[in-house]
Amino acid sequence: MSKPPGTRWSAVAVVSTSGACEAARAMKGKRFLGAEAPRLPLKDCTSPAGCRCTYRKYADRRAGPRREEDQTGMRRSGLAQQERRVRRGRRSTDE
Repeated sequence: MSKPPGTRWSAVAVVSTSGACEAARAMKGKRFLGAEAPRLPLKDCTSPAGCRCTYRKYADRRAGPRREEDQTGMRRSGLAQQERRVRRGRRSTDE
């Protein structure tokens, strides 16, 4: 069965409260695809009966800007660089 558009890369992160176990603190900042997310309470949780960890949902597994342009706000200059190819291509239509 295919997933509806926009949910293919939806993700979750484990959110813990102050005083959380080491296993929960180790998950801080990590996003997982929904099907790959660890079950709660975490396997190595030191207090599974009183675990207060939850999931936070995200539309995408990736976090933050991915390209330098997005991070700095500066576009690459449109200046053409010198052609570095010295031979013609391998196709019969290349000149």
